[in-house]
Amino acid sequence: MRIFGAFVLAIILPFSLLADEGMWLPNLLKALNEKELAANGCQLTPEQIYSINKGSLKDAVVHFGGGCTGEVISYQGLILTNHHCGFSQIQAHSSLEHNYIRDGFWAMSQKDELPNPGLTVTFIKRIDDVTAQVMEGVLDSMSNAQKEEKILANVKRIEAESVKGTHYTAKIKSFFYGNEYYMFTMETFKDIRLVGAPPESIGNYGGDEDNWVWPRHTGDFSLFRIYADKDNKPAEFSSDNVPYKPNYSFPISLKGVKENDFTMVFGFPGRTQEYLSSFAVKQIVEVVNPIRIKARRIRLGIWDKYMRSSELDKIKYASKYNRLSNYYKKWTGESKGLERFNTVGKKKDFEAGFETWCKADSVRNKKYGSLLKELQKEYEANDKLAAAAELFSEAASGIELMTFANYFMPLYEKAKSANATVEEFEAEKKRLKDNFGGWFKNYQVKADKEICPQLLGLYLQALPEEYKPDFLTVSIQVKFKGDIVAFVENLYQQSNFTTEEAAKDLVDKLSKDNIKKLESEPAFALWMDLVAVYTFKVQDAYLKSSDRIAALNKQWMQAQRTYGKGKKFYPDANSTLRLSYGKVKGYEPKNGVFYQPFTTADGILEKSKDTLIPDYKVNPRLLELIKNKDFGPYSYKGKLPVAFCASNHTTGGNSGSPVLNAYGQLIGTNFDRNWDGTMSDISYDPDRVRNIVLDVRYTLFIIDKFAGASHLLKEMKIVTN
Repeated sequence: MRIFGAFVLAIILPFSLLADEGMWLPNLLKALNEKELAANGCQLTPEQIYSINKGSLKDAVVHFGGGCTGEVISYQGLILTNHHCGFSQIQAHSSLEHNYIRDGFWAMSQKDELPNPGLTVTFIKRIDDVTAQVMEGVLDSMSNAQKEEKILANVKRIEAESVKGTHYTAKIKSFFYGNEYYMFTMETFKDIRLVGAPPESIGNYGGDEDNWVWPRHTGDFSLFRIYADKDNKPAEFSSDNVPYKPNYSFPISLKGVKENDFTMVFGFPGRTQEYLSSFAVKQIVEVVNPIRIKARRIRLGIWDKYMRSSELDKIKYASKYNRLSNYYKKWTGESKGLERFNTVGKKKDFEAGFETWCKADSVRNKKYGSLLKELQKEYEANDKLAAAAELFSEAASGIELMTFANYFMPLYEKAKSANATVEEFEAEKKRLKDNFGGWFKNYQVKADKEICPQLLGLYLQALPEEYKPDFLTVSIQVKFKGDIVAFVENLYQQSNFTTEEAAKDLVDKLSKDNIKKLESEPAFALWMDLVAVYTFKVQDAYLKSSDRIAALNKQWMQAQRTYGKGKKFYPDANSTLRLSYGKVKGYEPKNGVFYQPFTTADGILEKSKDTLIPDYKVNPRLLELIKNKDFGPYSYKGKLPVAFCASNHTTGGNSGSPVLNAYGQLIGTNFDRNWDGTMSDISYDPDRVRNIVLDVRYTLFIIDKFAGASHLLKEMKIVTN
């Protein structure tokens, strides 16, 4: 009986999802989640959350800039998202004369709102299961390449037909490793203007010290507005455009939350990998993440030094630093969490149970019996290729001089192409030069030159022997006697890519029939050699191996769903609209320590006493308001709420997501996870995984009491019950 019981547990436990785990497609809530939502305290029906016939919660959620989430909070198209989501726009508008990073920005009227070329927000109009249509004509007798070709042709045709004659766009996405397909019909707006942002000392309070950390006191929000044409349709920027009137806008609750209250997060989570095999997780922990972490640590350390010594360098690198740092710290916490949670071991236990289940039935054993051995063999063969790919991406391409050299590739290709005309070549020259201003505005050659030898050193040291570029090794060892710093000094001294003037001068001298000066440009020549080594030694083999792994993972996903038949599966995140739900909860990061789920402005005062951490310095105006307890209607029991944490399953892309109470009212803005819980992209631990939320009362307090932009509150629907 003990043996039988263990066998049953091996089948059931991996699929016994806790209420807090999962990122669910909103169009399937009625079929999969209705009872569980109600049991956890949700007071809304699935139709009120997702509807294609009338305004619902989904109509107030936007994909912000393609990488974050935002929420509509007024019927004049006002959007709330994170400060770090809007940071590149804030940085783009900043200068030494108007330093909006340092001082913040508040438009006191709509005419003062700032346009942001290239920024878009996208609404999801409907979601449809198109698996049958996508798989039409895909036969078991086809090779994997033939199947993929047929699927892509079907996808392209279905997308085009579905939105023909409309201003909508359609995108079909793969789910469960290609076992299902859903189509998202979308409406994208292109005139998005910056309305407000607190100074960095509030919007990024705590900086790197507090990133991925709880407890948190960061006012991580910014405000934008959607503009449309006179017919309320998407339009390019125009002074004639008017504020967009949405189908739905979130009411904002001043009531707040208490421990164990129900919460929902509605947004666009980027990527999770919950159903990976133990071999895949082992590769992430032992091969991929260590390279990413080492390479980014080098860049961040040097950028930080320059940013702290120069206000101009801080403006140059603030946005780049934040983007790079975010995942550096995330990957560090993820690896630690996966090791602490013994994720590889638990995956192996699950796989052992699966194999026992397979062997108990000849049909199953024939279909799946060798699957795990094939996966293991393929991942082990893939390890060196994965290392080489990451080193090219994070080390070689992490040198900004190489990034700039890559900008010249389209020009070089046009020069080499017999089909490209002289006019096309000259047009590419103009496009290239037009972008130089933006590049050099955010480039510090001294910092890059300091980073270069360290990244090249990592690249050469960690690269598997069979993929090492002989030309680079020989050049450093022979010409510069092994002195990589001297090699780099010479490279930057000879290169035309270190100043805007020299780069433009080089481009002006190029013609379609004569690009010798580009071919002999030292940085471009080095980049071409690095690309050639990667292309001919790594890329093709890596892509073929990855394709084989993808085909096996599709089978592995199918096998897991068969093994766990009768259980609910949520698809991995893939930047599509999802709902997750959980409760306001603290957690125990280690034995004897418990974190409460709430923070208040008292914590800001406490942190400000630590003068060794510059990011704990408090804005003088904010400090005055806190000390005087001038909180307005945003306090609770005499204290000003700042943030709370909950057990919602979130990931990158959920930044800026609306966090809602049981009635669908906005109670906060999602902006982070705890460091102990970053492993949730691969393995969910209910005792430690927490999402971190900016309490909307603190947002309103900053807008109203700190910034004096109370006119914005007049267009919001603020409720107290």
